[in-house]
Amino acid sequence: MNESTHPAAPDARATPSASREARVQSICLLLLATLATGFALRWLSPVLIPFVLALFISLGLDLSIEWLVARTRAPRALALPVVLVLGLGALGGMGALIGASLGQLAESAPVYIEQLGQLMDRVANALPFTVEAQGGALDALRNIPVSTIGGLLTRTGNAVLNLLSQSLLVLIFVVFLMLGSGSVQHGGVWSEVRRRVESYLVTKIGVSVATGVLVGGALAALGVPLAMAFGVLAFLLNFIPTVGSLIATLLPLPVVIITPEVSPAAAIAAILLPAAIQTLMGNFVEPKLMGDSLDLHPIAILLSLILWGMLWGVVGMLLATPITAVLKMLLERFEGARPLAELLAGRSDALLQGGAT
Repeated sequence: MNESTHPAAPDARATPSASREARVQSICLLLLATLATGFALRWLSPVLIPFVLALFISLGLDLSIEWLVARTRAPRALALPVVLVLGLGALGGMGALIGASLGQLAESAPVYIEQLGQLMDRVANALPFTVEAQGGALDALRNIPVSTIGGLLTRTGNAVLNLLSQSLLVLIFVVFLMLGSGSVQHGGVWSEVRRRVESYLVTKIGVSVATGVLVGGALAALGVPLAMAFGVLAFLLNFIPTVGSLIATLLPLPVVIITPEVSPAAAIAAILLPAAIQTLMGNFVEPKLMGDSLDLHPIAILLSLILWGMLWGVVGMLLATPITAVLKMLLERFEGARPLAELLAGRSDALLQGGAT
């Protein structure tokens, strides 16, 4: 009896060491799995980006179907094709509007490059340099706008062409997701994910539309050229947290500076008014409407914005917040991953308590 009880004591003393080794192995495996997942997301992006886009679009259309059924008492089989046609028509109209805005920017680029060159001439002539140094500074200043604007237009055009090339695949995914949504039994995790994502989409789309209309209307009232294009870009960039509103505010600045028809007072107002609109919508209206539906810390949103932007580009930045919210809800369902979900919500105390236990 004594011989059988003695071997248990060393095992008990070795338990903390074994648990530490198991924890180290788990962390290493988690890091390897994260790297492998990131590589897979990057490699499979031509298929995953259209599918994820179609998934969020289908969630928005499904919400419209439920609203139409509740208001008209029409059967789902009739409401589905109606909403699908109207939704795809709205998406097509939005794509045409975005294409027209970008086309307008591209057509006006040579004129603004010339006006910017003239502005640079005046700036270079005002510099207290010698003629030789002034000529070198003038050439440098002239090369800056051409290369910068040309590269920006090239990258923007390539991004638009890439999205247009994937639109057919997105459409196919949306149709099949909508056709199969009626047979899916909602409940559990999917029900919570669907509810929170739909709440986010409804609020974000509404706030983004209001932001785009207000910004475009304010710029048009001030006589700023391409006001409609800047309003559309403000609508799109509002889906990118923090960074998008700053970019949308600064976008009209070069056009305002190089347009002689815009007075100095109107130029100042063209910057202050969009900034005030973005601040009001982003810091007061949207938080009040959205509440804690996503339950994500601002730092987690910013880090996810950088991560998904590195993986999927502009589309990843647009979808970073809802994707991170969905991942957080999935992590909450697993006991071992729950501290990570609490960390994404900004509750670091729960993570420390989990590590202490």
